[in-house]
Amino acid sequence: MGDREALKSVFLNYAERYDTKNGMIRHKIEHTFRVAALSERYADALGMVSEDVAWAWFFGLLHDIGRFEQVRRFGTFVDSQSVDHAELGADILFKDGLIESFSVEEPAQTWMAMAEQVIRLHNKLALPEALDERTRRFAEILRDADKTDIFRVIADIPFEARIGSSKASFAEAGEANPEVMACVTEHRCVPRQLRHSRFDGLIAHGCMAFELVFDVSRRTVKEEGWLRKLLSDADPSGKPVWTGREAEQLAVLRNEIEKAWGMTL
Repeated sequence: MGDREALKSVFLNYAERYDTKNGMIRHKIEHTFRVAALSERYADALGMVSEDVAWAWFFGLLHDIGRFEQVRRFGTFVDSQSVDHAELGADILFKDGLIESFSVEEPAQTWMAMAEQVIRLHNKLALPEALDERTRRFAEILRDADKTDIFRVIADIPFEARIGSSKASFAEAGEANPEVMACVTEHRCVPRQLRHSRFDGLIAHGCMAFELVFDVSRRTVKEEGWLRKLLSDADPSGKPVWTGREAEQLAVLRNEIEKAWGMTL
């Protein structure tokens, strides 16, 4: 499909048009390369042919192109308060023509439409039923890889550094609302419109675990330990971070994930 180092260089040249001193930009570059590597790992573990493993990596490299312009325009990664970053990224790539900067050897008609679908769908609550089998598989791999690294991002990067200008719009405290907890017991993702506080967001991010498609994804998440850290009610020293009702809700979420996965975190 093309020289990987050359493709990485094109991506970095694009990202470096933005303010790389901004931690949000730096974090997004790191996230991109991790998602690309995870996508490659998952595709390989699923027994895909080497050409498709390479495509999985490439889609991971492209998936968050829209995040850079989102930060420049709005100062946030919160789609509900700015723009759908997947749609923006797909427009930049396939409507504005950025994709032409990437030297891909295959004829455009054999991969371009699929690539655009995979990018546009990577952040949606669910995939449409009408997808063809190959596109669905690539979309599932990318979505699993993205969620896998989002657990790291949420657990390891401070809230303010992730949210940017939208931080004031989220209530600081308060237990998760009943509609959010209903998603926990029903083993499904939390729609954006139900998230009103930082704690709602924490529970919502944990609920992404229910949507992981592949066993290799779940095993990787367990091995990395980021989800376990995200759902902990104490910091590494043992000092409580969440107490009372919030700690109880975190315990419910941990138990429901373990039940859905059939394994401990």
